Amino acid sequence: MNPRDNVAERLNRVYPRLLDLSHRIHRHPETGFEEVNAAAWLAGMLQDEGFHVEVGICGLPTAFAARTGNGPLNIAICAEYDALPGIGHACGHNIIAAAAAGAGIAAAAAADDVGLTVTVIGTPAEELGDAGGKILLLERGAFEGVHAAMMVHPAPFDVLTPRIIAASMFEIRYTGKEAHASAFPEMGINAADAMTIAQTSIGLLRQHILPTDRIHGIITHGGDAPNIVPAFTSARFIVRSQTIEQLEQLRPRVYRCFEAGAIGSGAKLEIIGGDKPYSEMLHDREIAAVFRRNAELLGRNFPNVEGAAERAAASTDMGNVSKTIPSIHPMIGIDSLPAVNHQREFTNHCITEAADKAVYDGALAMAWTATDLASDPAARNRLNPGFLP
Repeated sequence: MNPRDNVAERLNRVYPRLLDLSHRIHRHPETGFEEVNAAAWLAGMLQDEGFHVEVGICGLPTAFAARTGNGPLNIAICAEYDALPGIGHACGHNIIAAAAAGAGIAAAAAADDVGLTVTVIGTPAEELGDAGGKILLLERGAFEGVHAAMMVHPAPFDVLTPRIIAASMFEIRYTGKEAHASAFPEMGINAADAMTIAQTSIGLLRQHILPTDRIHGIITHGGDAPNIVPAFTSARFIVRSQTIEQLEQLRPRVYRCFEAGAIGSGAKLEIIGGDKPYSEMLHDREIAAVFRRNAELLGRNFPNVEGAAERAAASTDMGNVSKTIPSIHPMIGIDSLPAVNHQREFTNHCITEAADKAVYDGALAMAWTATDLASDPAARNRLNPGFLP
């Protein structure tokens, strides 16, 4: 068999175990940096398939690196496996994890033939939004020696190069002073009022920001009892822009809205986090073209969804990887409409027959893409210009 046939044969052999893995992760959702079971299950499966596995890399207990092959082109396949609070795998990271493991195992079947090193990197806490796992792994050297990176992400339909924008998440804390809300209100400093002023200011700011900007958040603590002037309130907010550069212009304007809340109420303001933003995604067009060809061979299609894609901007720490390493992040459809990502209904769609097919198609398209890149001298030399054949 040729290398591509070897890849498909290996995937077919492990596919039942991949589906079991996907469904098991789905049944046991774990949030960011708490993905103990998911990381162990993935690492264990890759080790069983002959990968050299390191668990707890870069000081992150639920991160891992699994490698096989010794070829000059090192392709990293990123696995995500964290869930969302309250609604479980409503972004389908169980599919991402299983497809990544499958792609790595399948590509390993051709690694020696085509000169490939396959690295599956377990990347925790993508949903966290502040200092996501890939950012920390990048900073601490987990991607050193990698020439290209890829992953697939479930969505209602296939999108080759989705719009992924920059984002910064931070926590807001206001501290005031308690008082009896009826008997002695003049002796209190109302931290909830500070948050109200800030949210009103942000609402007014929205008239004067770019149509592509986003500002949204939740109150995580609003007070303790209605007859106590709230002495402490907190919130988590996300600010998004098309690029890191635009984000750095917008974020100080949002911060000033929170400062207005402190000034207007007399509460003290503390802003925590936001210093490790997610970058916009730089899709490598040449790798994306190879992936598209392979995905279309499996019956996938990429409709023209420019209008919808413009509205459906999201963010991921894979953007930070793409700023350093040529990368792709295609969306793989699971036929979920009208359910969309981050809805409970989408959670249910992530273990359907269409979702299971996405595991297979995503794994094989990525494995074939890695094999094709290593087999093509022009692509290999572009990604690893230091290699001398």
